[in-house]
Amino acid sequence: MRLKLGKPTFRDAVAGLVTGLFSIPEGMAYASIGGFNPVAGLYSGVVSTIVGSMFARTVLMVTTLTSALALSSRSVLTDAGLDPSDPANVAALAIVVGVVMLVLGLLKFGSIMNFVSNAVMTGFTAGIALQIIAGVIGDATGYRPDSHNTIGKFIDAFAHIGSWEVGPCLVAVATVAVWAVFHFIKPLEAFAILIALVVVTLGVALLGVQVETVSDIASIPNALPPFSVPNFAAMPELLVGGLAVALVGLAQAAGISAAVPNPDRSRPSTSGDFVAQGAANVAGGLFGALPTGGSLSRTGVAVSAGAQTRWAGIFAGLWLAALVLVAGSLAERIPMPVIGGLILVIGAELVMGRWADIKLVVRTAPLSAVAMLVTFAATTQLPLHTAILIGALTSLVLYCAKASQAAELIALSRTDGDWWVVPVPDAVANDAVTVLQYSGVGLFAEVPRIDEDWPRVESSNNAVVVLGMHTLPDVPSSKVIKALRRWAEDLAANGGRLIIAGVSPATAKVFEHAGLVELLGADGMVLATDRLFEATEEAVRRGEVWIAARRNPPPT
Repeated sequence: MRLKLGKPTFRDAVAGLVTGLFSIPEGMAYASIGGFNPVAGLYSGVVSTIVGSMFARTVLMVTTLTSALALSSRSVLTDAGLDPSDPANVAALAIVVGVVMLVLGLLKFGSIMNFVSNAVMTGFTAGIALQIIAGVIGDATGYRPDSHNTIGKFIDAFAHIGSWEVGPCLVAVATVAVWAVFHFIKPLEAFAILIALVVVTLGVALLGVQVETVSDIASIPNALPPFSVPNFAAMPELLVGGLAVALVGLAQAAGISAAVPNPDRSRPSTSGDFVAQGAANVAGGLFGALPTGGSLSRTGVAVSAGAQTRWAGIFAGLWLAALVLVAGSLAERIPMPVIGGLILVIGAELVMGRWADIKLVVRTAPLSAVAMLVTFAATTQLPLHTAILIGALTSLVLYCAKASQAAELIALSRTDGDWWVVPVPDAVANDAVTVLQYSGVGLFAEVPRIDEDWPRVESSNNAVVVLGMHTLPDVPSSKVIKALRRWAEDLAANGGRLIIAGVSPATAKVFEHAGLVELLGADGMVLATDRLFEATEEAVRRGEVWIAARRNPPPT
């Protein structure tokens, strides 16, 4: 990959500072809800962010820890029987995730994200938001639910509302209130989370409110991320889970290029972004980072703060490293209910950001709505890496269902030299050419629907069917080939024939290997040309010649 950094600007430096500051509370919060050391959340915004910004084809994309990645990473490590608090295990997972992303990017698999439907991503995001909120119930209320199920945590928490502690609740509510005030002040909107963090933390310290702080969970040294030796022996066990985590990160990042176009008008590349995120994870995993991916929230902060080039992300990592080195220990004084309040805000914003999509899916696409609900249920009831695999399979099923529904058989009629779409006849006409046009993608599921519309051929005489197949892909399914053979044999048994028009050279070879050419005859297949309907017209001409020869056979 050719590396083009360009020249940094002052606005990039400022945007990087704002993003780096924002990464302190958000990075720690995300690591915390995933059950990791909050320090790992800080370190995930240093090396990973710098490397990701250097190589990303979406130049303003900030690569760092996200809530979904934190939750799915914890789930994968726990299911593998590995201790999530061991830096060697975290490094092993990050590197596995990075290698998967690199391989997918180098193989140009960026287009696979196009098959993850908006409905599935909507259900996944809504489920993640609910998991995020459920994960900080303990921090925000002082009561920690016993349930390991997302919905169960809410039920347990509200069933024991009398056990909620006043101090954490008031601090969490105050955090949300301060955020809300500054969120609606336009010039300060991008800084609202940071301001809420600082103001409420100072208020808790000045008032002497006794609540849990970051120092009760982890010590933050004034030091750069240390080198982490990965647990190489655990990597084979993490391959399947690592693939799921990689898909989570890639799916989240795929929407950023559409939402945040490159200021220099250069063309983004999803596969190129895969490679960038892969390199970021491999490098970051060696320096204390959790698995990372493109972050829409952190990218949005950078853009709002005036980012102009990829240097904004590079500066964000450098500024964060400097802040941790100089004043990292100060972050130990942050109250956990403050982080809990901020996570409540982030979870609510995730839901509100998808609310329009939720309503659109429900109102316009019943099948997609089912896929959305399936993914949402999987995300809230199952381990997150399992949920994303279910979501991917649901997207595939949804795509196949819609593709099969899109298949249709239409009839064409030529009048005064023009072709017109007409209803498919119930039966083929005797001593005439019936022109049909197939539209679809060659999936085997389409055949029964085409069979339903195929005109009857029983008791016909000298009937020719010209079937236009210009839209058929180069590799039709075997079921489509069997159907073509059946239709041709039925016509032949009733004194007629089938001629296929608009076939690509590659498809012609497949038909030849399948023995279809022998059945159709030497002139039973017409290759596609660049002119629309030219192949169909040639097929009709051949059919008319064949009918004339049958009606007026040469004297013997």
